[in-house]
Amino acid sequence: MTKPATTLNELIEITRDGEHFYSDAIGQVKSPHLKTVFRAIADAKVQLISALSQHVRARGEQPSNDRTFAGSFRELYTDVRAKLSHEKDVTYVAQLEQSEDRLLHAFQEASEDVNDSGVKQVIAQYLPKVRLCHDQMRNLKMSMVD
Repeated sequence: MTKPATTLNELIEITRDGEHFYSDAIGQVKSPHLKTVFRAIADAKVQLISALSQHVRARGEQPSNDRTFAGSFRELYTDVRAKLSHEKDVTYVAQLEQSEDRLLHAFQEASEDVNDSGVKQVIAQYLPKVRLCHDQMRNLKMSMVD
């Protein structure tokens, strides 16, 4: 697999971690508002995965259908932690915000490290949406802590 396709597939896997995590959290939280927010962000992740997959295919490669171990572990950890918590919704928001941190960092790092101008352009195209989801979760977390 080429380096550009590998980079895009890594971003797909981290994005899929988030999509799966949000979908799981929708069934775990009580707040209808959080369910709505989580659904919107999960949908944004599905769209991002689809878009990145098209760019991988355009390079003659197969898009990844996998998740990362770290993402799967964070989701499991959060499920266990939330079961033990009196503040289940807060636990999910905090952990999902960390998941957004991870995705944003991965996009920023890929943007700096990749040498392929086409991949840089793809990352730059989707980075604002990644940042928007990150900021939404950060603000939600901050509002729940206050």
